[in-house]
Parts: sequence; C-alpha cells; structure tokens
Amino acid sequence: MRFIIVDGIDGSGKSTVAGWISQHYSALGETVRLQHHPSDRLLGRLSRRFLRGEGKLMYLLSSAFYLLDVLGSVARLPLWRRRYDSVVFVRYLMATAYLPDRLASLAYDMFERTLPVPDRLLLVDVEPRSALSRISMRQDGEEMFENLPALIEIREKMLALARSWRVLDNNGCEGESRERLKEILSTWDD
Repeated sequence: MRFIIVDGIDGSGKSTVAGWISQHYSALGETVRLQHHPSDRLLGRLSRRFLRGEGKLMYLLSSAFYLLDVLGSVARLPLWRRRYDSVVFVRYLMATAYLPDRLASLAYDMFERTLPVPDRLLLVDVEPRSALSRISMRQDGEEMFENLPALIEIREKMLALARSWRVLDNNGCEGESRERLKEILSTWDD
C-alpha cells in the first residue's frame, strides 16, 4: 500500500491537491482512500467545532479531539492497507505547527518517532495572504487560526519542520500546480 501525507496551512489547497493525487492513482486503476483530518467522525466534528471557538480552553479541546481523531485513522491503517492501493491523509504531522513555538518541534519529533510516517510527504505551500483569500470564499465559519498573523507564523513553523518533505508551491494557477505535482508523483512512482 502506498501511504501519502498531504499537509499545509489552512487555505493552502491540501484537499484539492489530495483530490488530484487520488485522481492520478484512480486513473491507473488503483483504489484510493482519502482521509481528511479533522474527519467527519465524531471526534473530528468535535475538533472542528472547538476550532471555531476562542480562548485556551477551546484550543486545548480542539487539539485533544484532533489528536484522538488522527489516532483513530492510524488505528484503521491496517484495515485500509488490505482494502486500498493508496491511502492519502490530508493533515497529519504538520498540525504540530499549530502548537506554541517551544512545543511544535518537540511534538513533531515525538509523533514522527511514534506514528507511522511514510516516505511520501507533501507540504502544500502558499502565501498566507492567498490562503486567507481562499478561506474567505469558503461557506463554513472562520476558525481560530484563520487570520494573517497566525497563518504567517504557522507557515514558518511548517517550512522549518519540513526537513524531509517535498514542498509543492501552490501559489500559481491550477495548471502550474498540477504540473509541479505531476513531477513529484513521477519521482514517487519510480
């Protein structure tokens, strides 16, 4: 089974890029499981709900439910390995960049050592102002980290943590991003 992680700041285009990856492998006749975090399961819905709140309590609750939601997906990986040719997690390890500075790197390193981490890691990168513009066009409510100062800070942390990641510049038009992704996928499929 091919295991892929697609991550990035809010509004970077993670879901869109993950959809392109799914289309790529589906076109090859493979079965693909796309798993978004927070998910539509109860723990993911609770995490998303608390992300729309304010304050430390909402932040802690959102983080706790997010972690439990991700662990629920990790627990399902053995089953998905038997059912799918590819599993794509949208948002996973880089969620640690949403933690305070001193914890982000420590949490990332800890999760990298304890959770399954594939060789195929993709960070979808976009300028925070572009991300904020994309977020403003969504139908759902704004989350606590969806503001320019937070997006700038989180992006910096993600780029610093992305030591072994491929970075997809998603600032240009769709065609340019698809071409860049196509190059990355060709190296992964060799």
